[in-house]
Amino acid sequence: MRTHALNQPLAVLGALSLAALTLTACGGTSAASDEKVVTVYSADGLKGENGDGWYDKVFKEFEKETGIKVKYVEGGSGEMVQRAVREKSNTQADVLVTLPPFIQQADAKGLLAAYEPKGADQVDAADKAPDAKWTSVVNNYFGFIYNKKRLADPPRTWEELLDPAYKEKIQYSTPGVAGDGTAVLIKAMHDFGGKEPAMEYLKRLQANNVGPSASTGKLAPKVDKGELLVANGDVQMNYAQSKDMPNLAIWFPAKGDGKPTSFALPYAAGLLAKAPHSENGKKLLDFLLSETAQRDVSAVGGGFAARKDIKATDANATELNGLLEGVEIFEPDWADIGTNLDTYIDAWKTATGS
Repeated sequence: MRTHALNQPLAVLGALSLAALTLTACGGTSAASDEKVVTVYSADGLKGENGDGWYDKVFKEFEKETGIKVKYVEGGSGEMVQRAVREKSNTQADVLVTLPPFIQQADAKGLLAAYEPKGADQVDAADKAPDAKWTSVVNNYFGFIYNKKRLADPPRTWEELLDPAYKEKIQYSTPGVAGDGTAVLIKAMHDFGGKEPAMEYLKRLQANNVGPSASTGKLAPKVDKGELLVANGDVQMNYAQSKDMPNLAIWFPAKGDGKPTSFALPYAAGLLAKAPHSENGKKLLDFLLSETAQRDVSAVGGGFAARKDIKATDANATELNGLLEGVEIFEPDWADIGTNLDTYIDAWKTATGS
């Protein structure tokens, strides 16, 4: 009897504890799945300086239609991937949007879950992962900007940027941290015919380079004000910025007498593995690729629709297509870049002393 008397409270306590744990677990799961929020980690460029960008409009419409609030965190492509890596054991975001090769890098690090958004069937195969880990939501191209007020004769070639007149008037974002900064390496290696000649050029350019910048988006205001004469960027972001920065002009460097070149640099989105609000993340990805959102890519965001069935005819689309006339578009070897990115970044650091 004594034994029974001693064990009974323990048994009751155990049962109550189990019930409490069960209720807590159910409550926690329900709260997580039912919470009306989705967190986005994104490369900069799609959110307007004055709240008038593509993200601003699309997120507002998404929140109104679904009741799901968008929490937005912005930074360089590499910075966003690094943050997601640090949080891998306790994932904080639901959707990741970066430029190549960082979306491929995120996939290689096991950060992304397979999900094919509605409308992804209208995205070209080259602009999405074959295993549905990511898909482009806004197409874009790499480019440079210059101050058209200060430079009556705009630069045309890489070689011109070595002129002493550009000393401390050139800046490009940091390769390995910013997607557009990494694109500088990709284009230079293509135009100069390999890693060694590209690094030799960038070593010489360093005499005129102001220094590193984690964010490409922060360079445009400096160019507009004349603090810089030339910086790197991308067509979508810089075209959108030019609406409020009248001295910006977009250009594409050529090597010597060759043609100006560029390559596609899309904003690619993926669902994060172990996302705390996975279903909300899927809904947002669907919305980003919806016909409504895609029709606003050029008219509002200054970019190119990711869906090939969207034929934009607005004034922005006409002007954007005009910017690319005469520009040779090449396709980088993303598999090679994804595999050897660290090697290329190290080579750049050695060449420039960065």
